Amino acid sequence: MQDQFQRKIEYLRISVTDCCNLRCRYCMPAHGVKKLRHGDILSYEEILRDVRALAQMGIRKVRLTGGEPLVRRDIVHLVRGLKETPGIETVAITTNGVLLGEMMDELLDAGLDAVNLSLDTLDGGKFFSITRRPMFGAVMEALERLTREARIEVKMNCVPIAGINDDEITTLAAIARDYPIKMRFIELMPIGCARTEGYRGVPMDEVRARLRDAFGALLPVGEAAHEGAVPTGPAAYVKPAGFAGALGFIDAMEHKFCASCNRVRLTAEGFLKLCLYSNAGLDTRALLRGGATDAQLTDAIAHAVWKKPEEHYFEMDTETRDQRAMYQVGG
Repeated sequence: MQDQFQRKIEYLRISVTDCCNLRCRYCMPAHGVKKLRHGDILSYEEILRDVRALAQMGIRKVRLTGGEPLVRRDIVHLVRGLKETPGIETVAITTNGVLLGEMMDELLDAGLDAVNLSLDTLDGGKFFSITRRPMFGAVMEALERLTREARIEVKMNCVPIAGINDDEITTLAAIARDYPIKMRFIELMPIGCARTEGYRGVPMDEVRARLRDAFGALLPVGEAAHEGAVPTGPAAYVKPAGFAGALGFIDAMEHKFCASCNRVRLTAEGFLKLCLYSNAGLDTRALLRGGATDAQLTDAIAHAVWKKPEEHYFEMDTETRDQRAMYQVGG
C-alpha cells in the first residue's frame, strides 16, 4: 500500500481507549477529561475487521496505544486476535507500565512481540509530580521484569522537559548501557497541555551533546550507520562503546522524518488518521456500522491512504491541524 508520494505504508498504530490511569502534566489536565461513551469506541471485532482490511493491503506491524491501552478490559483478547490475523507479523504495545507487571505473562502468551515503556524519570518523587499518581513502585517492578525478559523487544520512551526531568538524561540513558534495551528520547511536541501550559522540551541536539559528554562517541547503528539509507522509523539510533543496548532520538520538530513515514493511526472512535497532526483521514466506524462490505471498506481505506499529507505542520496554526491531545489521537 502506497500513498501519492510513493511511501510504503506498513505500520498501524491503534488507540484502543482515551482513558489513562496517570495524569501526566504535558498530556492531560489534573482533573482528567470527559470520557468517550462506550458506544462511540470501536469494539474489538470492529478493530479486527479494520486490521484485516489493512493487512490485505500491506500493513505488517500493529502497535496498541491509548490513553493507556492496558486499562481496556480484555486487551489480551485483542492481542491474540491481531496475532492471528493473516499478514500481521508484529504486535507491539506502548504502555506507562502501571499494569504491565501483572499482565505480562498473559500478553506474552497471546503473542505480544514488543513493549515500549514510557517513563520520564527514575525518581519516585518526581514521578508523582509528573504523573500526579503514586504508582512509581508498580512501574519499577515492570521495568525490572523487562530487563530480564528475553522473549520480546524492549524500548523505553522518555520526553525530556526543561526544568522537570532534564537532569536525568544521562541516568536514563545508562539503562541502555547495562541492559539490551533501546532508550529513546522523544522531542516534546506542541500538542494539548504541552502546548497550552507552555512546557519547553529539550532540543535533541542538546540531548545528544550531553550524552556525548557522558559516554563518549555516539556511534550510529542500524540504518543510521549506512549513508543514504532510507529510515523505516522515526528514531535514529546510536551506541556508545560498552553499551548493551542503544540510544535513540526522535525529533519530529528539529528533523522531520515525514519523507519516510510509513504509518497511519486508528483512533479509539475508529477514525483512520493519516498524520498525527492533521485532520485528514477516514471515518471507518461509519463504514463498519453502516453496512459496508469488506470490499467497500478496503476501497475506502485505499483511497484515504493515497491522500496522506506530505508532511506535518506542527509549527503552523492551520485549519487542517488536529487540536486534540496526545491521549485522544494515540500519540
